[in-house]
Amino acid sequence: MRPSSPAIHPIYRGRLAPSPTGYLHLGHARTFWIAQERAKASGGNLILRNDDLDSTRFKLEFVDAMLEDLRWFGFEWSEGPDVGGMFGPYNQSGRMDIYRATLEKLRVGNYIYPCTCSRKDIQAATRAPHANDDDEPVYPGTCRDHSRSRILGGKFNWRFRVADGATVSFTDENLGEQKFVAGKDFGDFVVWRGDDVPAYQLACVVDDATMQITEVVRGADLLVSTARQILLYRALNWPVPDFFHCELMLDAQGLRLAKRHDALSLRSLRQQGRTPESLRHPGQKIFKNCL
Repeated sequence: MRPSSPAIHPIYRGRLAPSPTGYLHLGHARTFWIAQERAKASGGNLILRNDDLDSTRFKLEFVDAMLEDLRWFGFEWSEGPDVGGMFGPYNQSGRMDIYRATLEKLRVGNYIYPCTCSRKDIQAATRAPHANDDDEPVYPGTCRDHSRSRILGGKFNWRFRVADGATVSFTDENLGEQKFVAGKDFGDFVVWRGDDVPAYQLACVVDDATMQITEVVRGADLLVSTARQILLYRALNWPVPDFFHCELMLDAQGLRLAKRHDALSLRSLRQQGRTPESLRHPGQKIFKNCL
């Protein structure tokens, strides 16, 4: 199956895209609630996508818990894995043919190249630190000029080629003007992993584009990922959606919430007798006094 050429839908289309790798916590709830509020304010639609590509951490029990916790909190969506819709499937694991077709389009366009470097290799080869809250170190370009015949016989990643010094700028709907420089803030990035699974950057762009998402609401820790994804949109000649990055929710020690904060998971809070109404506030001042 080949991906269609996405066109931005005239009606606002937002999305929730949780990963079933643990129980949803208050940070997820706040970001998702802002997405829902923005969809409602625009008279648009909210789509639920199950980002279940991480087979090493994915558990079926977390999918059921995710749906249950989202509905308990008050989320409503018009399309999703449980209700269907015209842009399905809404489980990423069911969209592999679309990802493969997109990868081939990038390969034919010479936007990507095979790379045998491990994460340890990259960290040892460069002194450039990765951006704050970003988990991908700046790639030094080790495999850019390798002969494919030397690489394709073994395990490798497909990596997107980024022009050195290229600047990616965009206006975030919440945080304003953003600018990231290739080679400083990010480098050539993985779009397909050596275990034959699409990387987050590719899967996210393909899904948001083919599901005709008009605005992506997510955490500020993904600002650098947005710069990478904009380059993918451009390479594929697909419309770039708007972006709204939310400030991260922190715990009492000043660390951002993660799935390790089980005491602040929606499931734990519900078991403690908390209600959705007690955890949120009207508008975008929600969760102000949760911690």
